[in-house]
Amino acid sequence: MTMSMKDEILKRILATNGEAVSGQELADSLGVSRTAVWKHMQTLQEEGYTFETIKKKGYVLTGVPNSLSPTQIELFLKTEHFGREIHYFDVVDSTQTIAHKLAQEGAPHGTVIIGEEQTAGRGRMARAWESVHGSGIWMTVIVRPDVTPQQASSFTLVVAVAVTMAIKTLYQDIEPAIKWPNDLLINGKKCTGILTEMQAEADLVQALLVGIGINANQEAADFSPDIADIATSLRLEAGEEINRAALVALILQYLEQFTELYIEEGFASIKTLWEQLSCTIGQRIEVTTIRERFEGIASGITDDGVLQLTQDDGLVRTIYAGDIKIL
Repeated sequence: MTMSMKDEILKRILATNGEAVSGQELADSLGVSRTAVWKHMQTLQEEGYTFETIKKKGYVLTGVPNSLSPTQIELFLKTEHFGREIHYFDVVDSTQTIAHKLAQEGAPHGTVIIGEEQTAGRGRMARAWESVHGSGIWMTVIVRPDVTPQQASSFTLVVAVAVTMAIKTLYQDIEPAIKWPNDLLINGKKCTGILTEMQAEADLVQALLVGIGINANQEAADFSPDIADIATSLRLEAGEEINRAALVALILQYLEQFTELYIEEGFASIKTLWEQLSCTIGQRIEVTTIRERFEGIASGITDDGVLQLTQDDGLVRTIYAGDIKIL
């Protein structure tokens, strides 16, 4: 990714692992003036980085903000493609909207659009998504798989597996579970939503726009009264502050891994893991579609990710789309 001069300075300071680095050394190595370095240091301090200035030695980093800047994410990134180009915003209307535009302009596979706050975040069926500044992970990943639009219908389930695995790896005391088709729950409360949109021709996917919203560091008071009883955050469940940059990097690592598997072998290769991580299969659920409402036992999913429901009369129904409620 292309870094600004400020981020280049930050990257070099982070690489010192707590050792002092002089402003003049930074200026000489980057080919800028000492004054320019000082101005960028002031900006970094305004963003929440703290430094101690040691006479005749230079700057020592003493504090790092919990931010989603590209530099912070890059510290933890171990992918080949995903996250190698990041478009970062302090405030954005919707990362999904920007992703649509960038994808049409040819943004490469694995491009990430991420913001500290969304003013018009949305989930499925155009529902509003609360995006408190600096507390969550609000991002969209542009994925360009060589699959047909029909094959791509199960990709949201692939994303759910990747996000779940990343959370479980970093925070082993909490157990996120996948609620078909696009939510992650912890102790029955929603912490993550996934929205996958497509740019495609009749027989070819141009891009999948994978929107991921995660309640990471919200406190209970951050949730509005209408969702306070049904929403939670990773921080509330883990009992500790979440390093958002580290979590983003690991999500991208798992997402790249499972996307490659999905392209090579299809969703069937990931289906068993999805079922193991799901809180839907085996449960009695209520399904609401555009036309009707009915209930039964969620008995499984197909190799294409379609939910199967067994009614009380034994009839098995296939659910391609709809809202479900676990009873």
